[in-house]
Amino acid sequence: MAGHAKPRLVVIAGPTGAGKTAVAVALARLLPIEVISADSRQVYRGMDAATGKPTAEERAAVVHHLIDVVDPDDRYQAARFRGDAATLVERIRARDAVPVVVGGTGLYIRALVRGLDTAPAADPSFRRELAAIARREGRPALWERLRSLAPEIAARLHPNDEVRVIRALEIVRGGGGALYGAGRWRDAGGPYDVTYVGLTLDRAALAKRLRARAQAFVAAGLRQEIRRLLARGYAPELPSLQSIGYREFVEVEQGRLTEDEALRRMQRDTVRYAKRQWTWFTREPDIEWVDVEAAGSPARVAERIARQLAPAWKEGVTA
Repeated sequence: MAGHAKPRLVVIAGPTGAGKTAVAVALARLLPIEVISADSRQVYRGMDAATGKPTAEERAAVVHHLIDVVDPDDRYQAARFRGDAATLVERIRARDAVPVVVGGTGLYIRALVRGLDTAPAADPSFRRELAAIARREGRPALWERLRSLAPEIAARLHPNDEVRVIRALEIVRGGGGALYGAGRWRDAGGPYDVTYVGLTLDRAALAKRLRARAQAFVAAGLRQEIRRLLARGYAPELPSLQSIGYREFVEVEQGRLTEDEALRRMQRDTVRYAKRQWTWFTREPDIEWVDVEAAGSPARVAERIARQLAPAWKEGVTA
């Protein structure tokens, strides 16, 4: 066996709306690759309007894995992603292609390339206690409690994200707050030889793009999609339906928000989420940031990645 001792893996990460899929499609014109999606919402079948899934044309241009793999009431977490993605890496390499992880869910990517510490086990009674507080005082009350205990963790979560806030409180209570830290992983070296690229661009320009994108999601039928999901019996409290865009328009269906206010909140929270993604990825070691506007086009970014890989990519496939 010659070349790299570890399998080669490419990661294209960055905030939502930065153009990661476009770069991957362009890279597929230059190298034999397959994409492993690292997106916590694109895994859900039937949730298409506001998840930014690759288009039919983009999927035809390059194979995408881990999209539409579970139903909205299934739980899909970082550990499950890690197992699925690791299996795919081996299968893709066996086909003499380069596995390229593309997405903005930082915890998924970290789980794959670095590993995760073991989290405290779930505590049903503690969860029931917190859920009762959320019903009585509102979801932000839980987030305020988390902020008082672990402000850095709270800053990465939305105050209305009850599921993740409860899990964070559970982890902090169990002494596992370092799980959210920047540098504590089970295996600091990781199992792969990773080329880690982060896409970035001017924040004001991205914010404008994200607001327009949210408006396009609504125009594409987000409310109608939510209506279908609710009609199929999916509970509005599911984590999948509490993600950005879905939670706001669930409230529209419940008569709690107007469409205009739901869109405004969706736009605001999408921009905030992008900022949290930036914060997460800037803490990742060995990430190389590429300004997509300065590069000129997704094709130029892809060319830059291809230059980094060639000629070593063949070694990474056969190693």
